[in-house]
Amino acid sequence: MSRRNQNPSELFDAACAGDRAALARVLSLLERGDTVAREVGRLAYQRSGSGYTVGITGAPGAGKSTLTSALIRHIRQQDIEIAVLAIDPSSPFTGGAILGDRVRMQDHATDPGVFIRSMATRGHLGGLSLSTPEAIRMLDAVGRQWILVETVGVGQVEVEIAGKADTTVVVLNPGWGDSVQANKAGLMEIADIFVINKADRKGVEETRRDVEQMLELSDLDHDAWRPPIIATVGNTGEGVSTLWDAIAEHRAVIESSGELLRRRQFRLREELREIVARRLEQRAREICTGERWDTLQQGVLDRTIDPWSAADEMLRGVEA
Repeated sequence: MSRRNQNPSELFDAACAGDRAALARVLSLLERGDTVAREVGRLAYQRSGSGYTVGITGAPGAGKSTLTSALIRHIRQQDIEIAVLAIDPSSPFTGGAILGDRVRMQDHATDPGVFIRSMATRGHLGGLSLSTPEAIRMLDAVGRQWILVETVGVGQVEVEIAGKADTTVVVLNPGWGDSVQANKAGLMEIADIFVINKADRKGVEETRRDVEQMLELSDLDHDAWRPPIIATVGNTGEGVSTLWDAIAEHRAVIESSGELLRRRQFRLREELREIVARRLEQRAREICTGERWDTLQQGVLDRTIDPWSAADEMLRGVEA
C-alpha cells in the first residue's frame, strides 16, 4: 500500500518507528487541517510531552537561519537528535511554504539526526498557523528531544512565537535601533535570551547597552531569570556554544521553579481558545449564505434594517 493511501494511524506508527517519509506525510496532513489531521493530532497529543521547544525570532535580515544552522551543528556534536520547523511566508500562488530556510540549512540534509520542515504561515498575521503547535507535538511524539522553531520576520519582531516555545531567543543585530522601538516591538515581554548576531560588525557594545537599559527600565520580574545578552557570529559559529549553554540553563531554571509547566498549560488554554474561535469563524461563514442571508443583506443595503439588528436576526436561529 502506498503511503498516500495509508490510513492516518498507520502513517503515524511508521513515523514513530523512524520513517522520515511517513513523518513528512503526516506533517502535510496536519497542515491540511481536515478530519484526517484531527485523527493524527489526537495520536500525537497522547504521545507527546517530553520534547523541549526553542523559539528563534527576530526582524528580517537578523541572520536567524544562519544562526539556527550553527546551533544545529553544535547540538549534533553532542549526539542529540533535533527537529527544526522553519516558518516561512506563504507562497502567493500555492499557499505553501517558500523553502528558503531549508535551502540555507541544506548542510544538515543528510544527517539522520536532523529533521527540517518548512511550514507556511498561510496568511496568518502573527506568522504562525494553527497547525504549528500540532506539528511541534508530532515531532515530539516521534522522539525528537529538541525542537527549534524559527519564525519569519515581518517587519517588527514577532511575539507570537513566545506562545509556542518553552524558551524564546530574540535575535538582534548591531545598530538595531533605539530602545523605544524595541519596546514597541514587544521584545521585553517575550525574550528569555537576547542574541546580538553578526557580532563581527560595529555597534555590538552600543546594542548591548541598549538592551541592558531596557532590562533595567522594564517592570518585568527578573528575579528568577534575567535574560542574558549573547554575542554570536552565525557564519563562523562564534558564541553558539555560549548560546546553547544559556538555553540549557534557562530550561533548568524554569523546570525547577514550575514555570515550564505554567507556560505549557497557558499555551494549551490559548490553543483551545483559538481553535474554538476558528470553528466559530468557520460556522459564521457557513451561515452567511442562503435565501435568509440574502434577504437580510438586501435589507441592510436598502436601509430597512441596520447591520447589528440584521446580525442579531441571523444569529437568532443559530443560537436557538
